[in-house]
Amino acid sequence: MPLAVTAHGALHYDVVDQAAPWERENLPILFHHGIGASAGIWTGWRPALADAYRLVTFDMRGYGRSTIPAADFRWSLDLLVEDVFAVADAAGAERFHLVGESIGGTVALAAALSRPGRITTLTVSNGAHLGASIQRVEAWRRQLDEGGSKGWSDVFLRDRFHDGALSPERLAWFAAEQEKWSRASILNALGVLIDTDLTRRLSDIKCPTLLLHPDGSPFIPVSVMADLLGGLPDAELNVFGRSRHGLPFSHAVQCAQKLRSFLDSRRLD
Repeated sequence: MPLAVTAHGALHYDVVDQAAPWERENLPILFHHGIGASAGIWTGWRPALADAYRLVTFDMRGYGRSTIPAADFRWSLDLLVEDVFAVADAAGAERFHLVGESIGGTVALAAALSRPGRITTLTVSNGAHLGASIQRVEAWRRQLDEGGSKGWSDVFLRDRFHDGALSPERLAWFAAEQEKWSRASILNALGVLIDTDLTRRLSDIKCPTLLLHPDGSPFIPVSVMADLLGGLPDAELNVFGRSRHGLPFSHAVQCAQKLRSFLDSRRLD
């Protein structure tokens, strides 16, 4: 089982290496999922990318096969940024394209600020440069206290997907993955976002950036993404109609095609 070892536990990662021989010089793509999601959400992205890029996914800290910290462990944005580079190092990715969704998008922005020389392009899906509100933390804590991880997940699913957006099988799979998250990991990861505000540093992110965003996220209005777009020196924004916070799963094919076009166009620059 491939593991990236850190000072605070190990992170499980997987590599899909199916790129054609003539594409071997392309840099790999590293994917960071968000709270409640899992590395499996990127499966639908593979057909559009795997012929030309090595793909690296991992279970973020606090979930799945990666280290599950104790409830009183001190989480931080810097720690999650270091996790990204630990996985990249373990996978042999000195420079790479970075894709993050939800909190993974916030981490990706911070990672690009932390070590700009290692990230060639940045993609943020349903994520932002601004953190969560204390009201959301309290709402999630109440849902977890009253209904456990399943009760919280049942509510969160309505924030992620419109009715009928997924087949029953895909929805059941996602729900099962989301319910595996522990109360402590959910709240501690969300707590990282409190008071996070990268606004003043956005102009320091020089790498080309692709923004993918739903038109109906209950957490991040499109106006916030417009502000993010305006603060980045080299970025483009794509808003997907009839989508919510589960965009990278419900619209995996469309998102992956946007990313492929974005990367291919940058190779020609």
